[in-house]
Formats: sequence, structure tokens, C-alpha cells
Amino acid sequence: MNGKMLFLTFFIIAFSFLVAGTFVLNSLLKEQEDEIGQRAMLIARTVSNLSELKNILSSTDIEEKYSKINEIVEEIRFINDLEYIVVMDMNRVRYSHPSKESIGKISTSTDMNAAFAQHYYLSKADGVNGTMIRAFVPIMDEENNQIGVTLVGNKIPSIKQVFNDFSNEILITFGLSIFFSIWGALTLGRHIKRQMLGFEPQEIAQMYVERTETFNAMHDGIIAVDDQLNITIFNNTAAEILGVNKDPSTLIGKNIYDIIPDSRLPEIVFTGNSVHNQEIYVNEHSILSNRVPIHVNGKLVGAVAVFQDLTDFKLLAEELTGVKAYVQALRVHTHEYKNKLHTISGLLNLGHTKQALEYISQVRDEHDFVTKFLNERIYNENISGLLLSKISRGKELGIKVTIDEESKFTKFPPKLDHHDFVVIFGNLIENAFDALKSIDIEDKEVTISIDDQDDILAIMVSDNGIGMEKETIQHIFEQGYSTKAKENRGIGLYLINEIVKKGNGTIEVTSELNKGTTFIITFEF
Repeated sequence: MNGKMLFLTFFIIAFSFLVAGTFVLNSLLKEQEDEIGQRAMLIARTVSNLSELKNILSSTDIEEKYSKINEIVEEIRFINDLEYIVVMDMNRVRYSHPSKESIGKISTSTDMNAAFAQHYYLSKADGVNGTMIRAFVPIMDEENNQIGVTLVGNKIPSIKQVFNDFSNEILITFGLSIFFSIWGALTLGRHIKRQMLGFEPQEIAQMYVERTETFNAMHDGIIAVDDQLNITIFNNTAAEILGVNKDPSTLIGKNIYDIIPDSRLPEIVFTGNSVHNQEIYVNEHSILSNRVPIHVNGKLVGAVAVFQDLTDFKLLAEELTGVKAYVQALRVHTHEYKNKLHTISGLLNLGHTKQALEYISQVRDEHDFVTKFLNERIYNENISGLLLSKISRGKELGIKVTIDEESKFTKFPPKLDHHDFVVIFGNLIENAFDALKSIDIEDKEVTISIDDQDDILAIMVSDNGIGMEKETIQHIFEQGYSTKAKENRGIGLYLINEIVKKGNGTIEVTSELNKGTTFIITFEF
């Protein structure tokens, strides 16, 4: 990796210096060109303003012009190291030139026409010795009449000349660039490798692919975000459970609020606290979620949620609960009917046939009344079956379970289903049974009321059992809290409270020691 990093960094730096050097060189050439042009214009103006030159050029003595003007001008050219200084009259006849063969000849250059119309300017032209900067200045007499033109030319240095002039600076700069390129590449390579925990880039890429495939192969949904709430992990199972109809790979980097506004992950990032085994309602799906913060070197860098779809679990739980309830109901009914058979047998043995028939009729009427009531007033067979089972269970325990005759249950609140109400009724009634087992009274009663009207569902479960202290009531909905020192206690009321919160309901508890407890749960549609 260091070799690749060295080569890549060296290439980038070298290319950067090449580009920068090109711009610097062009800037330097342009600067020198401007300087040469300004110098040529200054000398051309100086020559054009020489009084001696003006007088000779204005005279009619041709010999004097040829002999004197070139002598004056050549001295100036030599001192200033110029390529040439040409003085011409209005007929474009040259009176000075580095080449004596050109003196006395007429100039045919086309870029000097403006100079003979009293214009000052610079031009660039290619000559035998290279590219020239030429300054044109008109020569004016004392009466401000133009009597000629001064042309000063100097060669622009080539790139080779510039390299020769700045060879030491270029070599030093190039050497320092090579040194710092190699040093920077090695330093950067070591730093990057430390950041990647010593792995090579191809190993990182392989690990990323393996990690992605591993997450996608899991049956649990996994979503992770960074400290800016941007998604870093979103596996296929998460998309399936939450009903996200997008390719999970396209969600990486997007803000979690834009994809799942109610994911509950931001609160983990903000608080840094973990939440385990919480049933929540996300994107209109009920899930069992574990959400924990991600720390790297003691710094919170994000959060991850691992969750499961509760639908399958609820179906399995319902099936298992149904089997358990069925077995329990059979046991209760076996015991109950065995007692009833003994009663009937005793009446018949005593010859009380009429009383035996009346007893049979009474038992049948009671069973038919309860069954008919539940079928007509409770529209969900799972809940009605649970209530019927609890009535039978109460009889076995010597507890009278009464359902208010005005009770009615026709629909579920938003976000809740029959699985949730099986948990609510089952746990509340079992808690009432436990409260009555530990108290010695003659008439043990559990009263159930379900009020479904005016877009409000109210459930009440009341008992005349042992009751609770005020301090106990404050903790009964905490996970794991229980007044009974038994394993797997402290779960039922916690689950009920989570369901009530999921359905945006309220729960009210009133209790008094040795007088009983009442739970009232209310939902609004």
C-alpha cells in the first residue's frame, strides 16, 4: 500500500507543480514581455525627443543625416542592449539600423502605418532572431509637425533562456518538491493505514462487501446512523419489515428523518442511552426493537437499531397461548364437570330426579348465556375465548368473574390488534387472581367492564383483593418490578403499559390495602 500511495501522491504533487509551473512560467514571460515593451517605448520616446536628432532630420543635408543619425542612435542602442533602433523620415527612409546595408532603404513593414499618423503603440512581430517587441513613436518638430518615426525593437526571451536565467531557482524548487513529495507520501500512507487499523484497501473493500452481505442475510432488521443522523447501514430485512419500497443501498448517506421519521434512533444519538426489548410502532409496523449508541474511543459516533417483526412472534405466541389456554380450559372443565357429575349422581342416587334435571338445566343455561353474551358483545373470537377461559379459571379458584352486561367491544384502536388486547386482558385478570389468592375473604370477585362508544374504548378490571400501597403503584409499570419474589415476574404490567403508550391511551390505577384494585384503560379513536 505504501508503494501505491507513494507513487500516487508523488504523481499528484508532480502534476500539480507542473500545472502551477506552467502558469508561473507564462506569468513570468508575460511580465518580462511587458517590461521589455515599456523599456522599448521609453527609449523610443527618448530618441524621438532628442533636439539634435530633430534638427538633423529636419535639415536638407542628406549626407549629414546618414552620417550623424546612425552614430547617435547606435550609441544609445549599444548602451541599452537593444536589437535595433530605426529612425525614418516621412518617406520611410531608414537613417539608422544595426545593419549598414539597410540604411538609406525604404521600410516596407505594414505595422508602422499608424506611427506615421502620430500614434504611439507597441507591436509584436516574428523576426529572424526570434519574436520582437517593437515600440513606435512619432518624431515631432518644434512646430509640432511630424517629421519622422522612431522604431525600437528588442527580442522577447525564449523559454530556454528563462530556464537558463533561473536554472538555480528551478533546480532548488524541483529538488525540494521531490523531497517533500516523497516525505508527504510516506507520512500520508502511514497515517491512512493507522486509520484503517492496518488493513490494506483491498482488505477494507472485501470486509465491506462481506459485512453488507452478512447484514442482508440476517433475519433481523438492522439500521444504523452516524452522529449527523445519516444512514450508514440499512439491510434488506429492515426494508421488508418496515415496508420501505426502495433499494436499501440507495438509502446510505440519507438522513433518517427523510426515510423513517419515527425510527426512534435520533433519541439514542441525542441521549446516549440504550433501549432494549421495546415494542414500538414504526412506519405503521409493530416491531420489537433494541437500540444502542455506538462509541468509538469514548466518543459517540452514531446509533444502531436491531429489530424484529412482531407479527410472526405474536402469531406464534397466540398459537402457544391458545394451546396452553386450551389445555388449561380442558383441565378446568374436567374438574368442573366432574364436580357437576358427582352432584347429579348424588341427586339421582337419592331419588331426587326432578332436582337433578333442574340442576342440569341450570348448568346448561348458565353456559349458554355466557357463550351467547360473549359471541354477541365481543366481536373478536380470540378475546371472547380468553374471557370465557378466565371465567372458568375463576370458578376453579373460587373466584367469581363477572362481565358487565352493558359491555361491548366492536373495534380496535389505531395501531393495536387482538394480540395486544389478549396481553391486556390476560395480564390484568391474572393479576386480579393473584391478588385474591393471598387474601382470606368469603366472596372473591373480579369485575370486567368494556365500554365501546363515542369513539372511546374504556376497559376496567377490578378486584376486591389485597390491594397495593401508593409507593407500589408508582413502580408497577417498571420492567422487572414485582412484589412477588418469583422468576419471570414484573413483565405483565410493563407490557400493558407499552401497549397503552403505543395506542396513545391512558391507564389509571386506584387501589386500597385489603379492599381491592381497579385498572381503567382508555383509548380514543
